[in-house]
Amino acid sequence: MSAQSQELLEHLFRHQSGRMVAHLTRLLGPAHIDLAEETVQETMIRALQSWPYHGIPENPAAWLFRAARNLAIDLMRRHRMMDEKADAIAAELSRRNVALPDPSELRDDELRMIFMCCHPAIPAESRVALSLKTVGGFSVREISRAFLAEDAAIAQRLARAKRQIRDQRLTLDPPSGPELKTRLDWVLEVIYLIFNEGYTAHQGEDLIRTDLCFEALRLGSLVAASSLATPAAHALMALMAFQAARLPARTDESGDLVLFEDQDRSRWDEELIRTGFNHFEQSIAGDEVSLYHAQAAIAANYARPGPIDWDTILELYDQLLAMHPSPVAELNRAVVKGPIHTTSEKIRIRRPVAFLNSSLGWPLRFPGLTHCLRTSFSTPRSPRAFPSAVFRTPGQWGDSSGGLSDCQAGTACR
Repeated sequence: MSAQSQELLEHLFRHQSGRMVAHLTRLLGPAHIDLAEETVQETMIRALQSWPYHGIPENPAAWLFRAARNLAIDLMRRHRMMDEKADAIAAELSRRNVALPDPSELRDDELRMIFMCCHPAIPAESRVALSLKTVGGFSVREISRAFLAEDAAIAQRLARAKRQIRDQRLTLDPPSGPELKTRLDWVLEVIYLIFNEGYTAHQGEDLIRTDLCFEALRLGSLVAASSLATPAAHALMALMAFQAARLPARTDESGDLVLFEDQDRSRWDEELIRTGFNHFEQSIAGDEVSLYHAQAAIAANYARPGPIDWDTILELYDQLLAMHPSPVAELNRAVVKGPIHTTSEKIRIRRPVAFLNSSLGWPLRFPGLTHCLRTSFSTPRSPRAFPSAVFRTPGQWGDSSGGLSDCQAGTACR
């Protein structure tokens, strides 16, 4: 296979497989989500076999959707799906065999799918994996690598989730009333978790996983562009866009994280920063103020050109802590506040560090955290001036990646 065909197919699989699975799942029914995934995988194999000899189609995406629909009909017969709906499904698949689905229809299919992935009947620990697999097009191996789990463990989570879909007879119909608000909150939480894992990878060799970050941005934009969007959805999009804008500057040539103050701002993605401010403006409509609003406001202050307004950022951290007390946010607040003079303030910063060490197993990167604390303590620059936890070697943390290496706690800090 030519390098051009291989590259194109890999690109299409990453960008179209989730759309294809969502589209076929709507046509076949959620109970047959496995069949939809099998259809998409076999369609890609057929493209690998066909394109090198017959050339790349004029419209590769339309070719894939058309082939997938034809294959779905064959697989229905192969799997003996001869229930009362089989003929109607086959007729619908044949009717839709003439063109690529309308983009708005595909977006609606994906949106419905991620809302189903976050159904309360599906265990919380399975929602992220199911969303990445069905909507994002990630393989089991990619998901297990992202969350440092065994392939078999992820496969079991996915199998249990799909069994719940079948047993509970879940549909792709969006919820309504109070349930819609709750489900949307879960959808946003899943997207936030995906982004966080990419932005500050808690374990593994890669400190940043851009594929997860940009998949979270894509899913967030689906929600934010829909009629279901809320101020919180726009706030989350703003937060992710501001943080993703700095990805090119967050690591050096060796792959090590670069502290915020040492980053080359010329490498920040200006388009993403504009996207962030656009969503931030939309997020302030109405009376809702969420955790995403507080974190997006902090990120917006760092993204603005010119001197950083530390007083405003400190005030925003106070608001964040009032809404949701967190040792990570408390530590970041101490870093933002600057020189610490009183004994009570020193104790205040020691407590979150000790908590992160003993309770969360947070993989704090030794040099970065030490730098953050050096800028916060006014006592002599010696190991005795800092919490003992930060002077453990990276190996003692179990891993040396991510965490607070650039004063970044999740996505709430810089």
